[in-house]
Amino acid sequence: MSRNAKINALILAVVALLAVLPVVLGLGDDKEEPFAGADAQAETAITENKPDYEPWFSPLYEPPSGEIESALFALQAALGAGVLAYYFGLRKGRRQGEARAAAAAAAADLPPAPDAGAPEEPARPSGTAADRSA
Repeated sequence: MSRNAKINALILAVVALLAVLPVVLGLGDDKEEPFAGADAQAETAITENKPDYEPWFSPLYEPPSGEIESALFALQAALGAGVLAYYFGLRKGRRQGEARAAAAAAAADLPPAPDAGAPEEPARPSGTAADRSA
Protein backbone atom coordinates (compact mmCIF):
# COMPACT_ATOMS: atom_id res chain seq x y z
CA MET A 1 0.00 0.00 0.00
CA SER A 2 1.45 3.34 -1.05
CA ARG A 3 1.92 6.26 1.30
CA ASN A 4 -0.94 8.23 -0.31
CA ALA A 5 -3.30 5.26 0.02
CA LYS A 6 -2.45 4.97 3.72
CA ILE A 7 -3.09 8.68 4.28
CA ASN A 8 -6.40 8.48 2.41
CA ALA A 9 -7.49 5.44 4.43
CA LEU A 10 -6.57 7.23 7.67
CA ILE A 11 -8.54 10.35 6.69
CA LEU A 12 -11.55 8.21 5.73
CA ALA A 13 -11.40 6.40 9.09
CA VAL A 14 -11.25 9.69 11.00
CA VAL A 15 -14.24 11.09 9.08
CA ALA A 16 -16.24 7.90 9.72
CA LEU A 17 -15.32 8.07 13.40
CA LEU A 18 -16.43 11.69 13.62
CA ALA A 19 -19.78 10.77 12.06
CA VAL A 20 -20.44 7.73 14.26
CA LEU A 21 -18.96 8.87 17.58
CA PRO A 22 -21.76 11.28 18.64
CA VAL A 23 -24.40 8.61 18.05
CA VAL A 24 -22.42 5.90 19.88
CA LEU A 25 -21.69 8.14 22.88
CA GLY A 26 -25.35 9.18 23.07
CA LEU A 27 -24.66 12.87 22.78
CA GLY A 28 -27.91 14.81 22.67
CA ASP A 29 -30.07 12.07 24.21
CA ASP A 30 -31.50 14.58 26.69
CA LYS A 31 -32.92 16.76 23.90
CA GLU A 32 -36.17 16.36 21.99
CA GLU A 33 -34.36 16.77 18.66
CA PRO A 34 -30.76 15.74 19.40
CA PHE A 35 -29.18 16.72 16.11
CA ALA A 36 -31.23 19.75 15.08
CA GLY A 37 -29.51 22.42 13.01
CA ALA A 38 -28.11 25.63 14.41
CA ASP A 39 -30.99 27.64 12.89
CA ALA A 40 -33.60 25.63 14.79
CA GLN A 41 -31.61 25.89 18.03
CA ALA A 42 -31.25 29.65 17.62
CA GLU A 43 -34.98 30.04 16.96
CA THR A 44 -35.78 28.03 20.10
CA ALA A 45 -33.38 30.11 22.22
CA ILE A 46 -34.84 33.38 20.93
CA THR A 47 -38.44 32.35 21.60
CA GLU A 48 -37.51 31.19 25.13
CA ASN A 49 -35.72 34.45 25.96
CA LYS A 50 -38.14 36.84 24.29
CA PRO A 51 -41.54 35.25 23.50
CA ASP A 52 -42.98 38.39 21.86
CA TYR A 53 -40.15 38.64 19.29
CA GLU A 54 -41.27 38.80 15.67
CA PRO A 55 -38.78 38.20 12.83
CA TRP A 56 -38.15 41.04 10.40
CA PHE A 57 -38.36 38.84 7.33
CA SER A 58 -40.13 35.65 6.35
CA PRO A 59 -38.67 32.94 4.08
CA LEU A 60 -39.42 33.15 0.35
CA TYR A 61 -40.20 29.43 0.27
CA GLU A 62 -41.12 27.24 3.22
CA PRO A 63 -40.75 23.51 2.41
CA PRO A 64 -43.74 21.40 3.43
CA SER A 65 -41.64 19.05 5.59
CA GLY A 66 -38.25 18.73 7.24
CA GLU A 67 -37.27 15.94 4.87
CA ILE A 68 -37.75 18.15 1.83
CA GLU A 69 -35.81 20.93 3.53
CA SER A 70 -32.94 18.52 4.20
CA ALA A 71 -33.05 17.26 0.62
CA LEU A 72 -32.87 20.81 -0.75
CA PHE A 73 -29.94 21.56 1.56
CA ALA A 74 -28.15 18.40 0.38
CA LEU A 75 -28.82 19.35 -3.25
CA GLN A 76 -27.38 22.81 -2.64
CA ALA A 77 -24.27 21.29 -1.04
CA ALA A 78 -23.85 18.82 -3.92
CA LEU A 79 -24.14 21.58 -6.54
CA GLY A 80 -21.56 23.67 -4.69
CA ALA A 81 -19.19 20.72 -4.43
CA GLY A 82 -19.67 20.02 -8.15
CA VAL A 83 -18.82 23.61 -9.10
CA LEU A 84 -15.69 23.55 -6.92
CA ALA A 85 -14.60 20.16 -8.27
CA TYR A 86 -15.08 21.38 -11.85
CA TYR A 87 -13.03 24.51 -11.19
CA PHE A 88 -10.13 22.68 -9.55
CA GLY A 89 -10.20 19.94 -12.21
CA LEU A 90 -10.11 22.55 -14.94
CA ARG A 91 -7.12 24.27 -13.35
CA LYS A 92 -5.26 20.99 -12.95
CA GLY A 93 -6.02 20.01 -16.55
CA ARG A 94 -4.72 23.33 -17.86
CA ARG A 95 -1.52 22.97 -15.82
CA GLN A 96 -1.01 19.44 -17.13
CA GLY A 97 -1.64 20.63 -20.71
CA GLU A 98 0.91 23.40 -20.34
CA ALA A 99 3.44 20.94 -18.93
CA ARG A 100 2.85 18.53 -21.84
CA ALA A 101 3.20 21.36 -24.37
CA ALA A 102 6.44 22.48 -22.74
CA ALA A 103 7.75 18.90 -22.76
CA ALA A 104 6.81 18.46 -26.41
CA ALA A 105 8.45 21.78 -27.30
CA ALA A 106 11.61 20.79 -25.44
CA ALA A 107 11.66 17.43 -27.22
CA ALA A 108 11.33 19.14 -30.60
CA ASP A 109 13.93 21.81 -29.70
CA LEU A 110 11.36 24.56 -30.10
CA PRO A 111 11.03 27.55 -27.79
CA PRO A 112 8.24 26.99 -25.24
CA ALA A 113 4.93 28.73 -25.86
CA PRO A 114 4.39 31.93 -23.88
CA ASP A 115 2.32 31.60 -20.74
CA ALA A 116 -1.33 32.16 -21.66
CA GLY A 117 -2.09 33.72 -18.29
CA ALA A 118 0.69 36.32 -18.26
CA PRO A 119 0.29 39.44 -20.37
CA GLU A 120 2.99 40.11 -22.93
CA GLU A 121 5.33 42.99 -22.24
CA PRO A 122 5.09 45.86 -24.71
CA ALA A 123 8.04 46.44 -27.02
CA ARG A 124 10.40 49.06 -25.66
CA PRO A 125 12.30 51.41 -27.98
CA SER A 126 16.05 51.07 -27.92
CA GLY A 127 18.21 53.88 -26.64
CA THR A 128 17.34 56.94 -24.64
CA ALA A 129 15.12 59.87 -25.58
CA ALA A 130 18.22 61.87 -26.64
CA ASP A 131 19.27 59.06 -29.00
CA ARG A 132 15.85 59.02 -30.67
CA SER A 133 15.71 62.81 -31.15
CA ALA A 134 19.13 63.03 -32.83
